[in-house]
Amino acid sequence: MPTTDIKKWLSDRPEIQSIFACVCDLNGTLRGKRIPVDQAIKVVEGGVRMPLSVVSVDVWGEDIENSKLVFETGDSDGLCDFTGRDLLPISWTERPTAMAMLWMRQEDGTPFAGDPRRALSTVVERYKARGLTPVVATELEFYLCDPSDDRPKAPHSPVTGKRLDSDGALSLDELQHFDGFLNDVYDACKEQGIPADAAISENGAGQFEINLLHVDEPLKAADDAVLFKRLVRGVARKHGFAATFMAKPYGDRAGSGFHVHFSMLDENGNNVFDNGGEAGTPLMLNAVAGLLATMQENSLTFAPHENSYRRLMPGAHAPTGVAWGYENRTAAIRIPGGSHKARRIEHRVAGADANPYLVLTSILGGALLGIENEMIPTPAIVGDAYRLDLPHLPLDWASAIEAFEDGKHVADVFSAQLQTMLVECKTQELKKFARHVTDFEYHSYLEVV
Repeated sequence: MPTTDIKKWLSDRPEIQSIFACVCDLNGTLRGKRIPVDQAIKVVEGGVRMPLSVVSVDVWGEDIENSKLVFETGDSDGLCDFTGRDLLPISWTERPTAMAMLWMRQEDGTPFAGDPRRALSTVVERYKARGLTPVVATELEFYLCDPSDDRPKAPHSPVTGKRLDSDGALSLDELQHFDGFLNDVYDACKEQGIPADAAISENGAGQFEINLLHVDEPLKAADDAVLFKRLVRGVARKHGFAATFMAKPYGDRAGSGFHVHFSMLDENGNNVFDNGGEAGTPLMLNAVAGLLATMQENSLTFAPHENSYRRLMPGAHAPTGVAWGYENRTAAIRIPGGSHKARRIEHRVAGADANPYLVLTSILGGALLGIENEMIPTPAIVGDAYRLDLPHLPLDWASAIEAFEDGKHVADVFSAQLQTMLVECKTQELKKFARHVTDFEYHSYLEVV
């Protein structure tokens, strides 16, 4: 977005008086500064500085204890580059504002390897070197909740005033009852250039899924997912709701997933997964094999939180085994049916709580390893994956952290710096959770054992 376009964009919107200059941290949270609109040119010309450590803080926004990034460098600043995406209008705040998407580089001008967006960019550049372009679409599930309590409760219908009390898979009534909220979500997506497609009422009470259309720019697809999550939470507050992308906000209801579809184009725009039939090309099978080979050790990027592992349980409509299949939603990797021209891979492991940049880095990076090494996948499964004896995804958070730290393919996808940062961040979060005793533990044990 050239400087002249920035000036015109702002002159057409005199009501905007401030800009949020934001980078994305390891947890997918946007962090940054509120800057007066008269400094907009400084923002887009790379004049904003922030500590490099801002992308490595834990989920509570706290520095990582004994982090080299903080203590050995004196918590040095990095430079924040404008990503080039248009300024983004924010309509759900008290006053209209705008947001600028930034990413980080070091003082010497080199990209900061610990920035999640830089990680995805590195993988995309490797595809470009092979003459390939990933085409990516995402599906994000979330719950609307009643914000009046610390614990989530299903919202009241804006039409009937009654609290939702049953699952409403593909319910048209539920979509229509929340029509005002959904309309504002679609309007905000249009303003921010997010290609929102179909919305459905999902399995849980107050749960929705909105699909984002395929784009041939993986960085934009990840940007869109990050912005979409923030947008949904903001619009929900405007309507008196809370919105959560927790993987499993209710123990007895469906979890929320973040499914990723992708295909691959060559330099002539041909889908290199399409062989004219249902099977897909050998290159597609190489990509599937790479995804299977890296799935267990990259699980921390798909399930990054304590709560994530409540979703990854057998029979909970989320994959638990390392397997793939044709038109099989019990498998972690699904090859959807339909026209061979749209032959693609669906990756079904990630929860909605995951960082979209890290998810796409893991998926596209894993697929690329399979292509580069001409890996051959195990046979496609048929039937219920939960009933098969399959290699299992990590059963808990600690195991996932260890797998990411020790994984033999992790360094082939992620920089050593980001790998260390994510392990340190998640280890600190794990330790803090371990020190907190839940109400259910008191109820079960206090006067019994």
